[in-house]
Amino acid sequence: MEKNINAGFDTLCIRGGHAAESNRAHLTPVYASSTYTFESAEQSIAVFKGEEPGYIYGRWGNPTITEAEEKIALLEAYKLKVSNGAPLQLKAILHSSGMAAVTTMLLGNLKAGQKIITHHSLYGGTHELIEKILPGLGIEAIIVDFHDVNRVEDALKADGNIALMYLETPANPTLQCIDLEALSTLGKSYGLTVCADNTFATPYLQQPFKYEVDYVMHSTTKFLNGHGTAIGGVLIGRDIEKMKGPITKMHRLLGGNSNAFDAFLLTNGMRTLGIRMDRHCSNAQAVAEFLEKHDAVARVNYVGLPAHPDHATAMRQMKNGGALMSFELKGGFESGVSFIDKMKLCTNAVSLGTCDTLVSHPASTTHMGVSREQRVAFGISDGLIRMSVGMENVEDIIADLDQAMT
Repeated sequence: MEKNINAGFDTLCIRGGHAAESNRAHLTPVYASSTYTFESAEQSIAVFKGEEPGYIYGRWGNPTITEAEEKIALLEAYKLKVSNGAPLQLKAILHSSGMAAVTTMLLGNLKAGQKIITHHSLYGGTHELIEKILPGLGIEAIIVDFHDVNRVEDALKADGNIALMYLETPANPTLQCIDLEALSTLGKSYGLTVCADNTFATPYLQQPFKYEVDYVMHSTTKFLNGHGTAIGGVLIGRDIEKMKGPITKMHRLLGGNSNAFDAFLLTNGMRTLGIRMDRHCSNAQAVAEFLEKHDAVARVNYVGLPAHPDHATAMRQMKNGGALMSFELKGGFESGVSFIDKMKLCTNAVSLGTCDTLVSHPASTTHMGVSREQRVAFGISDGLIRMSVGMENVEDIIADLDQAMT
């Protein structure tokens, strides 16, 4: 089944990447082994040379991890084809976290003297990595409003050292959406490596590889796992040989590998990805429409609402509006803190993508490390609340939000 690329999306969620297990276990078990044995010296030589498939050391992978990787690669490539009409083939590498996956991608594609071009309102950890770590390695960031493709092109024309374009759409936490097709096409025309964080949308709602990007990243901690049980990240690449060669080498040497138990939890979580996302999206649409009419709310950032400035872009490249939104309370910082404290059903947590509704106040949590001036410029104001709408009965979610705002 693992190679049946013509199966439906939900079928791939359940069966994709699964290979027959020697003891005939229904589900691939947790391979809790740090190393693997060989039948002979000749076999170990062949495996080390890549002439024979096999596992060597836990940091380099194991069967539990392989199933998760192959399932994700199949989902991101679902029904996509290359120029000759053949199915798109992708390679995924599972990591210990989303940040580990981003780090492997950046350090595997950039060197001192080169630059990365990206946009406002990235995930706080990614922003800090780009702004605070990469400069020490001689890699500079250029931040441009990616809504204005002409400004992006002006920046590319002005600086031949830009080597990589980094996209995040929908972005965290303002939910701005940028045009994947236009920006990827522009980046490729200037010879850039183009990368997209697809954590919020998942491959069920959005497939960046459709627009010729080179890499896609996920924090698998979020919707792919779906249950908040394990930290993880994945890097998926279009260039199979590069992924198997220098990117795999970078991944192994940085040491950001996943582990069998987290991979097992991830694989089981992905089995329900499609049906979970349908419920997340329908609940989120209803919640957004409620918030849009509430007197305590100044603005709702949800791409499923026609009033969102990026609604048309989002609906062109996404299947639905997703589960994430943010909204601005009129009372500023104090109202944001008060709202968090009054919640009874929704959970105060900084993550997202779980079955239960999670709510956070970015100004005092995830984006505390970003200066207020930058936060405000990125649209992350003091009264902004980010919400990952869960799968509870939507009437219960709305009732809790209503009482917390009164």
